[in-house]
Amino acid sequence: MAGKKTGSGEEPDARKIKQRGTRRDLGALRDRRMRAAEMSAVGRRQIDVAVELEVSQQTASRWHRQWTAGGSESLEGAGRAGRRPRLDDAQIAVIREELLKGPQAHGFATGVWTLGRVAIVIERLTGVTYGPTQTWTILRTRLGWSRQRPARRAVERDEDAIVAWRENEWPRIKK
Repeated sequence: MAGKKTGSGEEPDARKIKQRGTRRDLGALRDRRMRAAEMSAVGRRQIDVAVELEVSQQTASRWHRQWTAGGSESLEGAGRAGRRPRLDDAQIAVIREELLKGPQAHGFATGVWTLGRVAIVIERLTGVTYGPTQTWTILRTRLGWSRQRPARRAVERDEDAIVAWRENEWPRIKK
């Protein structure tokens, strides 16, 4: 069964997906506002701007008011929304360098990083305290790192002895 078409000729779900895709994309939002400014500059009606850019009439009206009051510069946007990160890019670079030195360079007994250990190093270097969840977010998003699990093999493992056992003992036992 075919869904209802919207005024733009698309299925409603496809339109919602398109809008969701640009909602957090600050560059795409800025491009839409600049396109609205261009359309207003050539005398297009606000309703035409709203329909073509797939925004509400209120949004098109607000953009037009801003454009009238301050020109295209007023539609540039405010930048990133939300709270500023507690660690700036320079601090993240220092943290990266220190973490690459390994846990033992920071006084830990083993060579495995845990979220708790990373949080301790971040606090020592910057004075900013993070819990495990936020520490993981910093590692994943700001540093681009992923979880690496150590191989589950004994350090004492003797590969030559294993090969010899497979070739000599296993056939004897198998009989």
